[in-house]
Amino acid sequence: MFLVGLTGGIASGKSTVSKFLVELGCSVVDADLDAREVMLPGKTAFLRTVETFGGGVVDGNGGIDREALGAIIFNDAEARKKLNRITHPQIMKKMLLKILMSFLRGEHFVVLDIPLLVESKIWVRFVRHLVVVNCSHEAQLERLMKRNDYNEEEARIRIKSQTPLSEKCKLATRVIENDGSIQDTRCQVGAFVEDLKKSQSFNFYEVCGLVFICCIMLKIVFNYL
Repeated sequence: MFLVGLTGGIASGKSTVSKFLVELGCSVVDADLDAREVMLPGKTAFLRTVETFGGGVVDGNGGIDREALGAIIFNDAEARKKLNRITHPQIMKKMLLKILMSFLRGEHFVVLDIPLLVESKIWVRFVRHLVVVNCSHEAQLERLMKRNDYNEEEARIRIKSQTPLSEKCKLATRVIENDGSIQDTRCQVGAFVEDLKKSQSFNFYEVCGLVFICCIMLKIVFNYL
């Protein structure tokens, strides 16, 4: 088994590519999904978040108001660090357990869908392939404005807060271009999956790397429990 990293930028189409990978039978560990799960009402991360940021981050249904929380941490680096210290160990634990289960099932490879894969520098050194979903700045801006009902300035600020897609593409072993049609993107994903199926499984160095990262992350997790 080996690891494949999937990333992109806000509104670049990473979620669409991830969905295609699942449809093609790939095992995908979705960091965003895990992040939502650890923040469900009653969970440790939820309780610590409310304790840290106050009841204003709770919506009318008793869950986390992501917009309210985002407004707090977006322009406040210290608040963002506090949230990361609360959520990241819980997310890592869920991801590690899913990777372990895939390994025990004998799966050939696992895709790690992580929005900030490049920025975090934690997982990126342990993936055999780094896949970046790319699109033009104009397409990214238009999609983000439409999806989140942002005005142009709001969308530009959020795009600018992330590492540019052009920089991520320089590090990629595979780039999925998502400026064309949905069918074109699907074909690129399909071709990539076929290439992955032809790849050999873990080599010695990847086994050592996975053991190392498991030890480091488990240490991080238990330090925050």
